[in-house]
Amino acid sequence: MTVTYTARVAKARFGGFSKLLLLWRGSIYKLLWRELLCFLGLFMALSAAYRFVLTEEQKRYFEKLVLYCDRYASLIPVSFVLGFYVTLVVHRWWNQYLSMPLTDALMCVVVGTVHGHDERGRLYRRTLMRYAGLSGVLILRSVSTAVFKRFPTIDHVVEAGFMTREERKKFENLNSSYNKYWVPCVWFCNLAAQARREGRIRDNGAFKLLLEELNVFRSKCGMLFHYDWISVPLVYTQVVTIAVYSYFLACLIGRQFLDPAQGYKDHDLDLCVPIFTLLQFFFYAGWLKVAEQLINPFGEDDDDFETNFLIDRCFQVSMLAVDEMYDDLAMLEKDLYWDAAEARAPYTAATAFLMQQPSFQGSTFDITLAKEDMQFQRQDGLEAPLNEAHGDFLQRLLPVGTGMGTGGLLGRRVPLLRRKNSHVSEESMAASCACAGAPDGAVPECGCEGPRVDLGQPEPESEPLTGPESPAPVPAPRAPAEPLTVVPLSGTRGPAPPWLPSPIGEEEESLA
Repeated sequence: MTVTYTARVAKARFGGFSKLLLLWRGSIYKLLWRELLCFLGLFMALSAAYRFVLTEEQKRYFEKLVLYCDRYASLIPVSFVLGFYVTLVVHRWWNQYLSMPLTDALMCVVVGTVHGHDERGRLYRRTLMRYAGLSGVLILRSVSTAVFKRFPTIDHVVEAGFMTREERKKFENLNSSYNKYWVPCVWFCNLAAQARREGRIRDNGAFKLLLEELNVFRSKCGMLFHYDWISVPLVYTQVVTIAVYSYFLACLIGRQFLDPAQGYKDHDLDLCVPIFTLLQFFFYAGWLKVAEQLINPFGEDDDDFETNFLIDRCFQVSMLAVDEMYDDLAMLEKDLYWDAAEARAPYTAATAFLMQQPSFQGSTFDITLAKEDMQFQRQDGLEAPLNEAHGDFLQRLLPVGTGMGTGGLLGRRVPLLRRKNSHVSEESMAASCACAGAPDGAVPECGCEGPRVDLGQPEPESEPLTGPESPAPVPAPRAPAEPLTVVPLSGTRGPAPPWLPSPIGEEEESLA
């Protein structure tokens, strides 16, 4: 029953959609022609009564009524209400199609997990797929009028071959007042467990995969049942219907053509047929008809789902896949491009021009840059402004006070950040702590705490710090032949914070 016009619009051309306007089956004309004729007949009847039946005094009163209805009819938010409603209905309609219980994925899992070339293995596979098809038939006959007319009773389901008479007895003897579409799924699980015990399903992983795919199938059956049970709220449908009908009821009076001799505003022309009012009715009422047709796609309208076709197709394909096609493989042969370095399928004369088109490489493939913009920049030249920016940012955040000046915590934090960003050794960093421009033999407080070690001078003799703000000791000369020594700091060290590298963690301990 679905109206398919995909081939008609396969290529965009002049008047492509215009040809679709001539189709009758599934068209808006087929749905709306009765309402349109009814609206036009009522409009013409009121127009004739105004012109030939009413007295002059009655005409003046009717004209005031026309002006009143025309002024306030626009207060009804028809476009707003219809837009949200139709969007909701179309989204619901597509989700119902996605919930159709198709057996393609399940049959592939069955044919790959349930093994056996003998008659019993074949019986297992066919029965499993028959149970799945039976569950789909039971749920579709519960929600689709077309399927219910095909299988009005369980006897028809038995005669169609979806259920045996013994299975029917078990089905009817099951004491449950609810819809029993799920019963064949339970039979499926029991039969799969029996096949696992017999070794037809070789491992638990395959058994798990089979049950998972069955649960996906069963969940789709459940979603169809819930969509049929939980409708769009009735109040929403009523509001939309009342809004559309009341609007055009007001238009029946408010869009009447009045006598031009009376001098009413926007009534300079007297016509018999309201062309644009009919177009407006066609669009708004047609919009409502779209929602009316899509709100239940399991009926018998022209564009409703082909449920009986899906039942036939799934049943035939699933039986063919698990029976005749089981373990049916062609002989392995080398493909046509076995010795080719580049495998490329040929083109016909109608599509040969596609070979000349380059393959898509990405949206940035054709971007061009100036030669100077493609030169890499040295990292050394970029670190100093970055570190200075770190220092300026911290100076704006932290107030300047005791321990916060140039030689305080802030003054010591900036060199730590510089050490983190620069990939130099800890020994070379000790010499860089000396402030530039300091007099010989004196190291002022410049952000490094602890002993100052100059790589170009002899070994220093340092003293332990007396406090976080005490000046650093003066480095002493050392013999050139002796190695560099590290003077330990006083006090117990704790572990470095886990979010800092070890050099910064050691400096943080000295700052504490």
